[in-house]
Amino acid sequence: MLAQLPPALQNLQLPLRLRLWDGHEFNLGPEPSVTIVVKDPVMVTQLTHPTLDSLGAAFVEGKLELEGSISDVIRVCDELSHALVEDDEHAGPVRSIHDKATDAAAISYHYDLSNEFYQLWLDRDMAYSCGYFETGSESLDQAQQDKFRHLCRKLRLQPGEYLLDVGCGWGGLARYAAREFGVKVFGITLSKEQLELARERVLAEGLEDQVELALLDYRDLPQDGRFDKVVSVGMFEHVGHANLAQYCQTLFGAVREGGLVLNHGITAKHTDGRPVGRGAGDFIERYVFPNGELPHLVMISAEISEVGLEVVDVESLRLHYARTLDHWSERLEDNLEAAAKMVPAQALRIWRLYLAGCAYAFARGWINLHQILAVKPHVDGSHELPWTREDLYR
Repeated sequence: MLAQLPPALQNLQLPLRLRLWDGHEFNLGPEPSVTIVVKDPVMVTQLTHPTLDSLGAAFVEGKLELEGSISDVIRVCDELSHALVEDDEHAGPVRSIHDKATDAAAISYHYDLSNEFYQLWLDRDMAYSCGYFETGSESLDQAQQDKFRHLCRKLRLQPGEYLLDVGCGWGGLARYAAREFGVKVFGITLSKEQLELARERVLAEGLEDQVELALLDYRDLPQDGRFDKVVSVGMFEHVGHANLAQYCQTLFGAVREGGLVLNHGITAKHTDGRPVGRGAGDFIERYVFPNGELPHLVMISAEISEVGLEVVDVESLRLHYARTLDHWSERLEDNLEAAAKMVPAQALRIWRLYLAGCAYAFARGWINLHQILAVKPHVDGSHELPWTREDLYR
């Protein structure tokens, strides 16, 4: 039996209760809103140096339980970690090998979990990316439809144009662009589960003459400039720092002169891409996104520019993603019983922490989300964009 808390845990004044394996409880502050139930005695010592990675791993592996709303759990665990663990400002950026086989395996691990599971908490079109909130009070479904419209408007899509959708997911944007803007779309993904459902939805909407979806690596895209516009949403996080130049060169080669490229993706806080959050990135790397890497806005903008594309517009949607993730997390929490029948218990624990944790990370500014619009100029330097952004908001 533990007679008292280790010195490091005393006098913290956090709204946290520790409940031990033998039923003994210790309050670390008044009116606890979160309880950590310690099931493994070894965890008491580990709690004196609680990184977000070690806390998350212990929950996933069943060494501790977490009681309280999942948003409170994330906040209080971060406060506990912040009180006892220093940020490692000297940590180096993560760099991984990204070949076709490795990337395909990573995508399959994350996205081929269960279409039904994703349907529980995503919007009706299953847009697994940041929504767009024009007032902040929109429903998730409305925010995702508004995101599709915002992307299509930025691309200045015109009827009959040919759009490349890199990382098309379940096909929501491809179908929206075809249906609402009259374009032809070629979309690619590395997820077999996504592709199967996306194709079913294309057929169900009668869009098979406008939308073609394929299982294809971005490195195998045609380089003959056949596409009028290119959009990549939530995909370049999987590319890796080492392959950013190749990724940008591939998009350059796919689009015609005068065409537009819109890259929508998560970006790092630090210019060198080093992680933040006292182990939060390590948890995501281990359990959620194997080989995921987040470049800084400066890094991806530089690579886009180096291949000959001209950056013409940049927009941060950081708080939009925090709101989106709040919606996702709340919807998953409301459907835990159904989710438990669809995925293994450990996977459900991972996703509960991941969605709530990412909402917290975006809200705190640990990571960002940028839409970068670029044009492939004509040989004489001209392009076809309007003089102002006014047309986006009509």
